[in-house]
Amino acid sequence: MVRPRKSRYLSPYVRDHFFSPRGVPRTALQIADLKGDEVEAMRLCDREELEQVAAGRRMGISRPTVQRLLYSGRKKVVDALIEGKAIQITFPKYISFHQKRG
Repeated sequence: MVRPRKSRYLSPYVRDHFFSPRGVPRTALQIADLKGDEVEAMRLCDREELEQVAAGRRMGISRPTVQRLLYSGRKKVVDALIEGKAIQITFPKYISFHQKRG
């Protein structure tokens, strides 16, 4: 039996959910699906310069999970930039939009 995903807490900061190369019709683009928790992990570690342990505490997840999110998110962003793909940010049900308390 598969263990259910633990809730992940995100700050409600994302305004746009779809980013695409300029001048290319949406129908002609391949789409890289970036999960909201991958974006949050990159925001906390890369932009806010938190260590993975602190980022994990804020998101309510473990440090190894933060590391996996960083790896998969960065890989998707770099692939989209190099290959000229659009980036779509999705928010699965296991994501909550508030900061974990305590």
